Amino acid sequence: MRRYACPNCSNEVHFRNTECVNCHSRLGYVPEWDRMFYAMSDDARWHDGATAYKACANRPEIACNWLIEETQTEDHCLSCRHTLVIPDLSAPGNRDHWAALEEAKRRLFYSIEKFQLGVGNLVNQPETALRFEFKADTLTADGKTRRVLTGHEHGLITINVAEADDPTREKYRKAMGEPYRTLIGHFRHEVGHYYWDDLVFNSPRLEAYRAIFGDERQDYGEALKRHYDQGAPAGWDATHVSSYACAHSWEDFAETWAHYFHIVDGLETAGWYGLDGHTPDAGLNRTPGGWSDAGPYGAQEFRPLMDAWVPLTVAMNAMNRSIGLGDFYPFVLSDTIFAKLEFIHDLIHDRG
Repeated sequence: MRRYACPNCSNEVHFRNTECVNCHSRLGYVPEWDRMFYAMSDDARWHDGATAYKACANRPEIACNWLIEETQTEDHCLSCRHTLVIPDLSAPGNRDHWAALEEAKRRLFYSIEKFQLGVGNLVNQPETALRFEFKADTLTADGKTRRVLTGHEHGLITINVAEADDPTREKYRKAMGEPYRTLIGHFRHEVGHYYWDDLVFNSPRLEAYRAIFGDERQDYGEALKRHYDQGAPAGWDATHVSSYACAHSWEDFAETWAHYFHIVDGLETAGWYGLDGHTPDAGLNRTPGGWSDAGPYGAQEFRPLMDAWVPLTVAMNAMNRSIGLGDFYPFVLSDTIFAKLEFIHDLIHDRG
C-alpha cells in the first residue's frame, strides 16, 4: 500500500479515510488513478478538472471512500458492486462486520488493479465474474445452527461474517494454528482459487503447475478429510507456506498466491516509508526508489523482491521482539517455497 496526502493541505491521510483530520476536506479515492480527490463541502463535487466523480452508494452506509465517474450509471464503486449478498443489517454487529469486510475487500481490489488482473464482467458474463457473498450463520426451526462456510466456487466467494469479529477470528486462529488468519488473508486466499481457474486451468502452464504444486486431480474432499484427521506432515514448513497448504494442490496454490500478495503489498508499503533499504524520501506522493514506476507491483523479476523482503522481515521480527510482541513474520522461506512464489509471480506478469 502506498502513502497518500490530502490534495488540499498535503497532510498525510490513509487509504480508508473519508475526511482529512487537518483541513476537514471530504476525501475520495479513484482506483483508476490511484489518487485521493477532495471536496470542501457536502454539496461540492470531486473532480480533476475534466472529469467529475460521485461517491459510492455505500459511503453513508459503511464509509466506503471510493469514487465513480459521474457519467457512469453504476451507483457502487468497482469493489462494492462485486458484492452480491450482504448480511442482515438488523442483526447486532452485522453492519460493522460488513464494513470491515468491504474495507478488506477494497485492499484486495487495490492489488488486483495494481497487478492489472481482470475481475470479469458482471453484466454480460456474471457466471464467470468475481463475486462475493457475506453471510452469517442462522438458526433452523429445530434450534440447530446452519453454518456458513467460507470458500470459493466458480468465481463466487462466500465469507462468514463472523470472520470480521476479532475475538471469533482469534479463537479460530489459535484453534487451527494459523499465524496469519486475517480478513485480508481470507480475501487473498479465496481469489487465488478464482485466478487458478482463470490463469492455470486448461492453460499451457498446467503441467508446470503440477510439477511444482502437485496434481490437482487428487480427490479434493478426501484430501481435506485426511488433512483435518491427520494434520500436516512433519517438516511441512520446509515446502509449504502454511500447514493448510499441505491439504491439496489447490490449497497450496491459493495459500502461496495470498502470500505473494502479502509480500508485494508489504514491500510497497515499506518502500513508501523508506523501510526497504532504499533511500527514504519525505515526499508522500513519490515513486519508491529502486523500483519501476509501478513499484514492487510492477517488478518484472522475482528475485529482487525476495532480496528486499527477507532482510525486511528479519528486521521487523527483531522490532516486534524488542517491544515484547510475537514475530511480525513467523515464516521461513525455503528454495521450494521460493519456486512456488516465483511461479505465481510469472503467472501474474507473463499472462499476456
